[in-house]
Amino acid sequence: MGSVKEYFSSLGSGITSLIKGMQVTGKEFITPKITERYPENRDTHKVPGRFRAVLELIYDAEGNHKCIACGICERNCPNGTITLTTKMVDTPDGKKKRKLDRYQYDLGSCTFCQLCVTSCPQNALQFSNDFEQATFTRDKLVKKLNYLPEKEEPAPTPEQLEKMRAEKEAKIAAAKAAMEAKKAAQVAADKNTEASATSSENQ
Repeated sequence: MGSVKEYFSSLGSGITSLIKGMQVTGKEFITPKITERYPENRDTHKVPGRFRAVLELIYDAEGNHKCIACGICERNCPNGTITLTTKMVDTPDGKKKRKLDRYQYDLGSCTFCQLCVTSCPQNALQFSNDFEQATFTRDKLVKKLNYLPEKEEPAPTPEQLEKMRAEKEAKIAAAKAAMEAKKAAQVAADKNTEASATSSENQ
């Protein structure tokens, strides 16, 4: 008796599942078909904005990017897709500054995880949605993202030069004052030591 009941129960479940499947299939028969006419519709085809196609540096209208060559994106990339080459330059105020020399990106090994974009402290990177990146050879997938020539450090204005000179003089004055205070403290300590020694001898 139990086996007959189980048989009809499983038969009913199978028929129910079949009906549900046929309902899905039936809907597809009457659903309007959409055919993409690519590449004929390349000019009018809309790609979703969130689609990740290729990494790029964000340039402003004047041709400047915000990358400071910190290397965080290179270290966070799980596939070694990013390679940074940096150089040290002299700034007008006499200091050393690290600048980006070459930003190399291998599209062929990128997993589009976006760790480089989310971890960039300067918001200098983004993924474009230009999906037409097919090439005949893999070496053409290696791209130099800083395609514009790097600009020289801007010359300081007279106000900046005056400010730097004043800061330098203030640092020198503070160092001299600290040295004089140290010498005065040492002299006072020596006098106290001599006075203590004389007092001990008199007793």
